[in-house]
Amino acid sequence: MPSILEDSSMGETTTGTSEHSDEPAISVTGLRKSFGDVRALDGVDLEAAPGTVLGLLGPNGAGKTTAVRVMTTLLAPDAGTIRVAGLDVVCDAVASRTRIGLAGQYAAVDENLTGLENLVMVGRLYGMRRPQAKQRSRELLARFDLLEAAGRPARGYSGGMRRRLDLAAALVARPLVLFLDEPTTGLDPRSRLTLWTTIEELVAGGTTVLLTTQNLDEADRLADQIAVIDQGSVIADGTPDELKDRVGGERLEVRLSHPEAADWAVHALAPMSDEPPAIDAGTVTLTVRRRSGTIVEAVRRLDEGGVGVDDLALRRPTLDDVFLSLTGHVAEVADDDEEEAA
Repeated sequence: MPSILEDSSMGETTTGTSEHSDEPAISVTGLRKSFGDVRALDGVDLEAAPGTVLGLLGPNGAGKTTAVRVMTTLLAPDAGTIRVAGLDVVCDAVASRTRIGLAGQYAAVDENLTGLENLVMVGRLYGMRRPQAKQRSRELLARFDLLEAAGRPARGYSGGMRRRLDLAAALVARPLVLFLDEPTTGLDPRSRLTLWTTIEELVAGGTTVLLTTQNLDEADRLADQIAVIDQGSVIADGTPDELKDRVGGERLEVRLSHPEAADWAVHALAPMSDEPPAIDAGTVTLTVRRRSGTIVEAVRRLDEGGVGVDDLALRRPTLDDVFLSLTGHVAEVADDDEEEAA
């Protein structure tokens, strides 16, 4: 069974890879978990190929965090088969932990240790020699803009700084599979972009990432595959583009110069769509049959109808549209506390 290996030639601690390179990095089949009478997970199936990002979306309370806790050996499943990085997380829980990294929704750091000491401690727990652990820790502190605070106790960190330190801790051992449960909660925009870039670099290097998020821009940018979970079940899965296609085709949005001309605009544009155009505060929206030549045709039709236009654009459905269509409401994104996230 592969394990943590000391590479004496490189002076680096690395995690052994799976014996079966063609095996999914994450494979979940029939996962069930209940808490008393509440069934949190009801037959969940998930799969992620090595070196990809699997986005797990869903409303609050849908079961996302419970699924992550099972996949990272923190909870035992009631039923199902869960393999991560080539190992069964139930039968081989200890070995599985050497191959995964986890950053939960809330920063889990030792407030009495400095930022550097927190990361060195994690490295030592993974079997690194102290010089290696210090070097890796300083690399991560620099990446997450924490180097100046490295010698300060974590209890003096702001909420955003603690969040970044927790994310750094999840990366100390260069895990094969990284679980990020709403990782950008509490991060300021610059730190959020830094994390996105870090995830992209990790994936480019072969790391597999499972990301739960309600930031749909985040999912759209990072995820190769998305699974939408609601009330403990996967209700849709596919690539971001495949999920968007389920909502409908390209949408034409026309903002009128005079909102009172909306009925005339609808009459002019209706032949371009199989569905009745919608009107909202002087903007007419319709799903069009084809993309090529659509704007030119729309301008011609509106001009012939004498309808003035302030703006006209063609856009695809967004993941917000997908989420709303599948779950019946928009994603709930917690507001960042600017003072805490600094």
